Amino acid sequence: MTARLLVIGGAERHRPGGEAILRRFVDLAGGPQADIVVIATASGEPATLEAEYATLFTRFGARRARGLRINTRSQANDRGVVHALAPATGVFFTGGDQQRITGVLGGTLVDAALQTLVKGGAVVLGGTSAGAAMMSGTMITGGVAPGVARASVRTGPGLEFLPGVVIDMHFAERGRLNRLLSAVALYPHELGVGIDEDTAILADGDRFEVLGTGAVTVVDAGAATDIVVPAEGPIALAGARIHVLPAGSRFELTGRRPAILQKETAA
Repeated sequence: MTARLLVIGGAERHRPGGEAILRRFVDLAGGPQADIVVIATASGEPATLEAEYATLFTRFGARRARGLRINTRSQANDRGVVHALAPATGVFFTGGDQQRITGVLGGTLVDAALQTLVKGGAVVLGGTSAGAAMMSGTMITGGVAPGVARASVRTGPGLEFLPGVVIDMHFAERGRLNRLLSAVALYPHELGVGIDEDTAILADGDRFEVLGTGAVTVVDAGAATDIVVPAEGPIALAGARIHVLPAGSRFELTGRRPAILQKETAA
């Protein structure tokens, strides 16, 4: 079995493609046998999001869906909380502040248990917005300055469920291409993956598929001929590749190769 990750760009609950994306998560978790845990550590209103997602997952066919409250590191190191994860076939992280997820869970017993369950294929892991950002090793935590520069992005360590990438969310809607270009220039060994709202990637092993109504933008600095990152001012990034991948497209992470779904055009 390989790790299966459903990484959502945000705003899927009330958008056209969101139902299909969340139904896909339930199917991956076992359909009518699915036992889904919702973790809203990132949110300032965890009870509201736990209840909302649990209701959606149950409506979409899961046998059971429930919130698991983890607000402190002591809770994340509680063996009773770890035990509550054991029967889960799917774990879903809500949006909010991604730094709360890493600050509360990073290095704890819950983190270790999730890593084992996900990498062993026993659990499908889903996350939206902040719950998506935390899945990469290098995590984008903020940045709104204009241009491609050090000041345009802030980063920190993620939980690294999907190594080798840096993920940005709400991508097209919030105009975050400059931020992702800045991140990839700073970390050229990472693939930049910008996911639009109401859009997701389904990662399985070393490849992913695009789902939803938007697109996924991949920035690859591997072939760049020049990268110059001054302490201040614009970054120079020459020869990098950018791929824009709509639903149905696939991408090989190891080979860094896209495969675009060809759609018929109207006559």
